Amino acid sequence: MKRVVGYIFWDFNKNLDKKAFEKVAKKKNIELITFNLSEDINEEKIEEKVKKCDILFNNSAEEFAIELVKTVEELGKIVVDSSETFYYTEDKWVFFLKCKENKLSTLNTILLSENLNLAKEELKKFDCWPVILKRVRGCSGEYVEKADNLNEAQKIIKKFWGKSSERIPIIAQEFVSSPSYRITTIGDKIVQTAIKEGTGWKHTGVFGNRFKKLKIDKDLKNLINKTIKIMKINICGIDLLKKDNKWVLLEVNSSPGIDFFKNDREKLAGEILDFLVEKVNK
Repeated sequence: MKRVVGYIFWDFNKNLDKKAFEKVAKKKNIELITFNLSEDINEEKIEEKVKKCDILFNNSAEEFAIELVKTVEELGKIVVDSSETFYYTEDKWVFFLKCKENKLSTLNTILLSENLNLAKEELKKFDCWPVILKRVRGCSGEYVEKADNLNEAQKIIKKFWGKSSERIPIIAQEFVSSPSYRITTIGDKIVQTAIKEGTGWKHTGVFGNRFKKLKIDKDLKNLINKTIKIMKINICGIDLLKKDNKWVLLEVNSSPGIDFFKNDREKLAGEILDFLVEKVNK
């Protein structure tokens, strides 16, 4: 039976991911129905297209994507990954709490008050300079900045608040000088590794510009397996750092990039499509 897979994406990066999925889907005799979040799509059109799909894959970390995912779920279709998974893995504060609860190694983190004076007192008590300030939601390294002192931290907080009509909560996190290590998984299988390096202190998101592959040792494999199980995520990119030569989790991304290595793009698109079809068949 020919399967129909919905593909949710944002129109950027010259559609290279979309082109890879379309090319591989054709080879595998899978019909691919696309949902471009940057277009004007109304509810009737969405419902009409969703009804044709056996399963959908969300390949966008944009805020609007979660609304489409929830809409699709209300129409009774499975989306990988679900809106619940998206909320609880993409929220950086909740991710820290889950790591702490399950004794997964991660960075010391606090949630800052929306009152600036209280936030400054919390940072004084945290006393971990330099400190990384992040909004609890964000992708591609946006709204992530380093403060060397309280005065800089105050300016960054005001800057974050000034960029939006709402005050999205901010966390403060200890700074660790380390490359960013990315492990991409599909189901319980590790399908790609990458060491991300850049010219500045920030290597995650679009700031990493040099990539090489990473060998997986036993300790790292165990940490990855435990993380996948706890976060209940199907397709993800796990970012790690090294602190005192030991692995620490930074975050988990439910719409991982597949573009670190040019030759891997179609291979990973194929692995994802195979996983989706297998999930439907089960």
